[in-house]
Amino acid sequence: MSIALDRGLSVLEYLAQHPQGLPMSLVATELDIPLSACHRLLADLQRRGYVRQVREQGDYVLTTKVVSLGLGFLSSAGIVDIAEPLLERLAQASGELVRLSIIDGDRLTWVAKAQGMRQAGLRYDPDMGMDARLSCTASGHAWLMTLSDERALELVSRQGFGMPDDFGPKAPTTVKALLGYLHAARVRGYAMIDEVFAPGMSAMAAPVLRRREAIGVISVAGPRLRLTAARMHELAPALQAAAAELGPVSHASNLFGKPPLGKG
Repeated sequence: MSIALDRGLSVLEYLAQHPQGLPMSLVATELDIPLSACHRLLADLQRRGYVRQVREQGDYVLTTKVVSLGLGFLSSAGIVDIAEPLLERLAQASGELVRLSIIDGDRLTWVAKAQGMRQAGLRYDPDMGMDARLSCTASGHAWLMTLSDERALELVSRQGFGMPDDFGPKAPTTVKALLGYLHAARVRGYAMIDEVFAPGMSAMAAPVLRRREAIGVISVAGPRLRLTAARMHELAPALQAAAAELGPVSHASNLFGKPPLGKG
């Protein structure tokens, strides 16, 4: 990869983590890019419509062009059309947030969601397009449970456990703790977490399998006061049925057109 391309992609990814915008000097410092080179990159990205300045000489922010590219890709791949009725059905049954994530190489990315209808109370609704933290999300555990321990730990070591303060109080920070979650998930047939990804939140997830390989994950998440362990066990058959239904029809989507890299 060329230096300019690598730097340009790094700038886009870094700005995506800071939707409020950042000054050029900070972008250059954090990404270790010479100030003059960073100025040229941002100017080029601005000309192509990927970034803009919030005011003249002000901070740089991403535009919606990046989002539109992703949404256009998902639309053309067909995954949203295929998964939408399944996600909606599960969202109505659970009353909580239901999400679909797809496996692409070593990454697990949330690409679609359906929110259960509730008149009041907490709504757990993170942005789409983010990569799931494999060590402390139900979606991550649901994928890792389909792999060998060695392959699962390899993927987690690449991504890292993350900073404990960024997640829930029960987030695993050691290999032993993580393997405990994965072994329990394999016995149940689905992953369950409680205050692992975020304080006060719980979630469950099941892998979408095609030819016995995981190609994605469907999850249900919500406040732990509603989504208790007993409630998750009640929802498990519906979750597993949705995942089982999506697997065989996933061949119609270009996004699921090839198996994940690095099989475990």
